[in-house]
Formats: sequence, structure tokens, C-alpha cells
Amino acid sequence: MTYEFKAQSGFQEYFGKSHQLVRGSVKEFVTGEITPFIEAWEEAGEFPRDIYKKASDIGILGTGYPEAYGGTPGDIFFQIAVWEELMRSGSGGFVASLGSLNIALPPIVRMGTEEQKNRFLPPVLAGEKIAALAITEPSGGSDVANLQTTAVRDGDHYVVNGGKAFITSGCRADQITCAVRTGEEGAHGISLLVIESKTPGYSVSEKLKKTGWWSSDTAQIYFDNCGVPVDNLLGEENQGFYGIMGNFQSERLQLAIIDSMTAQLALEASLQYSKERKAFGKSLKSLQVTRHKLADMATMVEVSREFLIG
Repeated sequence: MTYEFKAQSGFQEYFGKSHQLVRGSVKEFVTGEITPFIEAWEEAGEFPRDIYKKASDIGILGTGYPEAYGGTPGDIFFQIAVWEELMRSGSGGFVASLGSLNIALPPIVRMGTEEQKNRFLPPVLAGEKIAALAITEPSGGSDVANLQTTAVRDGDHYVVNGGKAFITSGCRADQITCAVRTGEEGAHGISLLVIESKTPGYSVSEKLKKTGWWSSDTAQIYFDNCGVPVDNLLGEENQGFYGIMGNFQSERLQLAIIDSMTAQLALEASLQYSKERKAFGKSLKSLQVTRHKLADMATMVEVSREFLIG
């Protein structure tokens, strides 16, 4: 029994020759630069910053972003191919942290002024700076409409107070796309600010210890009278909720790709183990009950990926 992406003819309509070339370059990158070191990075709770630059240099960090800002344009299937191959590192935390720009930058692309795009996008897409998204708070996560971090206008600055929780790349992020309350309670009082980590009043916790995703540096972020220029406001004041909701679509896709590839890797490991493990004088893969289970697993992986990508 074999089960590899190249055998899945149903996905050829999504991935053409250009997508496969990108997939191949990411595979080489993972094999040479990631896989030999990923266990050590998991134990360390982070990976070297120069990986961002290396990923940028071969064009995979900025996949799907406008070339004018240093990105590598392409449809969503280029991004999917990149995410799937990065997951072959075996670390969802690594992929989430390396890819935190993919949830931090889209609101800037969609809502930002040309000046903001030129200021905040190129350094991140070049791998020189790390970007993160800061929505979740200690008091709640998915209940975005009730977030409590405040931003009060004071002349040409907003004074930000509050905190964010469980922020991917939070320890090392140079800039965060942050949801703040600038108006009334509820969804219609929320805005998005780009806040730079060097801003006075901005601080982060130590890396949080997690059950999984160890190589993703995850942190609490605190704001104590943090003065953020009004020029860092994305779009109109109190319109940030719509930007957040639009962002969730791509964020959920990325997480689903991580989940789907985790299942794929588990299937491949099970297939390999069933060939090596002996029981009753024969390999597990020769036992009918095992073959039934493997077939069920393969079917579920195939169906879930079709639903996800199609």
C-alpha cells in the first residue's frame, strides 16, 4: 500500500507545474535547513531568526503577496503547497511561527494606506522583521467583540492599555497587528493598530510553556500607557472588526492545512510502522484488520483534503 501526494490524481486540477516547482523548492528547504535541527528547536522553544531570511531569499516567505512590497505573487494554491511542504518538518509550531506574518500582514494589505504598506510590509517579507497578530486576550479569545484592550486618542497618538494572550511569535515580534477598543462596547468600537515592539510601554512575558507547538515562541503582551502614532491606524477608526473577520478566513485555512498535514504525516508513519512491526510471524500490514484501519485512515485523509482544498 502506498499513499503519497503524487498518487492523488484528483488534486492535479488544483496544482499545476508551477505549483509543483514551488513545492519542490520548499521540500529542499525543509530537508536541508529545517528537518536536521527541528528537534533541538522544539526543545529550545524557538528557532533561529535567520530562518526567516533564508525563507525569504528563496521566495517562500512572501508567497501570495504583491511583488511591489517584496512578495512572490501567486494564487492561493501556491500558499497551500508551501504550507503543506513546511509541515513535513513535523512541527506545527514551526510552521505557525514562521507563518505568523500570514495573519499579521493581510489586514495591512487590505486596509492600509500606501505609506503604511511601504513601511510595514517589505521588512517582514524580506525576513528582516517578525510580524504577529494580537487579538486574543486573557479574558477571552474568539469573543472578539468583547475585547478589553483600550486605545484612547490623545493628539497624534493613541494611548494603549491592556494585554494580549497566547500570541504566536509574540516574544520576538517586531510589530503586531493589534485589535484595540477605540469606541463603544461591542463590535462597532474596535480598531486595528500596528504597534511596534520598541514602543515605550510595550512589554512581553517569557515564552509560555505549552503542551505542543514548542518551537513556536508564544507570549503574553502588555501595554502600559503605550503611545502609538495615529498614523498606525489601519482603515477607519471603529471599523477594525470587519478587518478581523476577513482575516479569520485565511487564518482558519492555514490552521486546517496544519491539521490536515498532521493527519497525513500520521498516516505515513502508520504505514511505515505497519511494514516494520512483526506480530504472529508476519508484518502488521499483512493482517486484514490492520489493512482495513489503514484504508479507513487513507480515505479520511483523502476526503478531508479534498473538502479543504476544493
